[in-house]
Amino acid sequence: MGRLARRGAGAVIAGRRDGAALTTRRDTTMDTINRQWLLRERPVGMVGPEHFEQVESALPEPDLAAGQVLQKTLVLSFDPAMRGWLMDVPSYLPPVAIGEPMRASGVSQVVRSENPALPVGTLTQGLTGWQEYSIGDPAGLVPPAALPEGTPPNLALSVFGSTSLTAYFGLLDVGQPQPGETVLVSGAAGATGSVAAQIARIKGCQVVGIAGGEEKCNWLRDACKLHQVIDYKSEDLNRRLALVCPQGVDVFFDNVGGDTLEAALNHMNDFGRIALCGAISGYNDEQPRPGPRNLMLLTTRRLRMQGFIVLDYLQRSAEAIDALTGWVMDGEIAWREDVQEGFDNIPATLQRLFSGANTGKQLLKLADPA
Repeated sequence: MGRLARRGAGAVIAGRRDGAALTTRRDTTMDTINRQWLLRERPVGMVGPEHFEQVESALPEPDLAAGQVLQKTLVLSFDPAMRGWLMDVPSYLPPVAIGEPMRASGVSQVVRSENPALPVGTLTQGLTGWQEYSIGDPAGLVPPAALPEGTPPNLALSVFGSTSLTAYFGLLDVGQPQPGETVLVSGAAGATGSVAAQIARIKGCQVVGIAGGEEKCNWLRDACKLHQVIDYKSEDLNRRLALVCPQGVDVFFDNVGGDTLEAALNHMNDFGRIALCGAISGYNDEQPRPGPRNLMLLTTRRLRMQGFIVLDYLQRSAEAIDALTGWVMDGEIAWREDVQEGFDNIPATLQRLFSGANTGKQLLKLADPA
């Protein structure tokens, strides 16, 4: 897990098998200042730049312990789960502490090393945080791991990143779709939902995606080849589900929660499966919303609803990467990246996830590999 090293407007990239990689330039310098974004206060309601504080400190010569590396952050990933890490409540990861760098995953480059497996120059992936330099510790929760040679940093965080692994295991292990079944995916234009929907299509299912706005819905139809798409912003979700799923829904992969989950429950078939990936519709609510009013359907229709966390499947990540690589190379999976740039834009980039401004996997580029 990347920890504190020592404290003292972007382009949208779309891709299929030829998904664009971030440009690279040779950079042999190392900064003497480490900039960080620290959590200043816990947000109540919508998270924004005002909840974070930028600081600078000198980057001293670190006394690295055996197995540790000093790494320079190149690209940061932004995920809806980060909003939950800001809440002071017990969860699968401890909350980010006030005055500490915001937790985030990213791709970095090793600039000093006491780890023979990660020599200087190696590109690594792990939890780095909102800082330009971090110490990668093998004893951390998610220690830095070397990227396969030639993997572009942006692709390691997008189509081959944790969101795609989440889609793979959540759909196949939790949802367990069978050929010919109907699979419904909410947040289908997002980084996780779009991959889950396309895997369902690859597995021979009828796939219905829910997204917001004409542009996102057209992308799901044209690039992702979904069978049906519902625009929740302009259509009555419950009514449209009855029309496009006349035989009901067998598997629901849910990224949204709230009213969307309630509507989907109305159309689940007996013995259907619901994979609860997230509930982004309520992440910034000041007060928790009431739960779906129709949970009794879980009993009467003998449904199974299960939450999951991708960390539970890390030991099987090679399996997912191997499958995803084949599908991407065969042109079976489309993806998009929204790449912002600049250290000063980090907090605003997180906010893009919850305002609907992002299109595809949200990333931010800080530096090029040296």
